[in-house]
Amino acid sequence: MLPLSDDNPRILSPIVTVCLIAACILVFCWQVSLSDQEGTAAILSLGLIPARIFGNAHLAPEVLATPAWVTIITSMFLHGGLLHIAGNMLYLWVFGHSVEGAMGHSRFFVFYLVCGLAAAFAQVAANPSATEPMIGASGAISGVLGAYLVLYPKANIRTLVFLGIFVTVIRIPAFVILGLWFLVQFWNALGPGSSEAEGVAVWAHVGGFISGAILVLVLRRPEIELFQPARFRPFTREGS
Repeated sequence: MLPLSDDNPRILSPIVTVCLIAACILVFCWQVSLSDQEGTAAILSLGLIPARIFGNAHLAPEVLATPAWVTIITSMFLHGGLLHIAGNMLYLWVFGHSVEGAMGHSRFFVFYLVCGLAAAFAQVAANPSATEPMIGASGAISGVLGAYLVLYPKANIRTLVFLGIFVTVIRIPAFVILGLWFLVQFWNALGPGSSEAEGVAVWAHVGGFISGAILVLVLRRPEIELFQPARFRPFTREGS
């Protein structure tokens, strides 16, 4: 399943969402322009390494070390490949505009950064001795997903669904898509088949999601209600 858009009306122009996407794309273009050696050095320098936060790991002398606390922010704008950034930016675009509209531009920007920080600390707390760099916007975006679920659980998400050789677009309620997404992340974090072995920071996803669901309670604009109802009938195909 691949989310394409939602059926919420635009409350505000998603200026911050667009700027965040643009920033991530520009940084990724810079990464692509580097040689393999330079790219590795950039990730080591700017990525979040949990063991560095506690002073238990140090970079090689030839790597220009960014202060460990700064990497909590810089790591949010780095990505490990085209699919990595494409997936993250798609989710930020689909769900970000509605959350930004519910909060306003400045509050949404603060919200996004705080969710990224919370996600980073969740991952660091789960594995403080890890020496692999953590990069990507998915922790902060997980916060956006958590906020969206609290605000618009019954909003319909136009979703690309693959049924064998058939492909169709179906309107699926947000609580189904985001609820399943969170359960998968939580299972991967706790289960024996943890994605940690594959380099996926699942605790960052869990921490970001929970922080977003909590922060939206106080950061949304006063006139924006929680748990808003559906505007259209769910589980219908495109054009019906």
